[in-house]
Amino acid sequence: MAVKPKVAFFDFAGCEGDQLQVANLEERLLDLLAHIEVVSFREIKTEHSDDYDIAFVEGSITRPEDEKRLKEIRENAGILVALGACATIGGINCLKNFINESEYRSTVYGSSARWYSTYASRPLSAVVRVDMDIHGCPIDKNEFATAVKELLLGKIYAPPDYPVCTECKMAGNICRYEQGQLCLGIVTRAGCKACCVTEGSFCWGCRGMAPEANLDAAARIMEDHGFTRLNAQDRLRLYFGCTDRAFYPG
Repeated sequence: MAVKPKVAFFDFAGCEGDQLQVANLEERLLDLLAHIEVVSFREIKTEHSDDYDIAFVEGSITRPEDEKRLKEIRENAGILVALGACATIGGINCLKNFINESEYRSTVYGSSARWYSTYASRPLSAVVRVDMDIHGCPIDKNEFATAVKELLLGKIYAPPDYPVCTECKMAGNICRYEQGQLCLGIVTRAGCKACCVTEGSFCWGCRGMAPEANLDAAARIMEDHGFTRLNAQDRLRLYFGCTDRAFYPG
């Protein structure tokens, strides 16, 4: 890698909220720019170059032709980073995978449906090798800065492998199950500081499944608190639609 590595940002199917989080680093972004050279970043500059060392890629793959472009990015990049839930786990786009193709085509495109190509949504890793994941919907800008620092030190950032429940306890939050809410913090990878729960909501699962998640125990907790198979299925499909570890208790 060059002394001052060249960095490029790309997007596929997604809202581009993860790239916005990078832009939201504001003055800290200036600090990063002292150590990296951004050669392509559509949200903040018009110039583009295909000469880069690190590619940050946002969005899921939802069309056959996306694969060709992603493979070209992979070929050019020394390191490819999946940026955000759509890129790392398929994200909300995977909801379409549970609907008949003709139905979502007509809903989205109407009478012009035949003009557009589409297929089941999938994360970047289903198409190319991914070197590093930065999870979340959207990502945490501070975690992004930490990950870039690791790369500059020649390391690959490793997100936490324990569940959000751990961070909830550290934050002093009341368990959402004790409040009658279905929360996915018991199976979701930590690293967000339990921000949704801390702000009064529950964990939606946007960081994907924790590697050592105890699915049997999670199913029992859901059942013991009166949640049905359908309750769990609906919540899990929001972000876990592309994982082979999804489960539906009941």
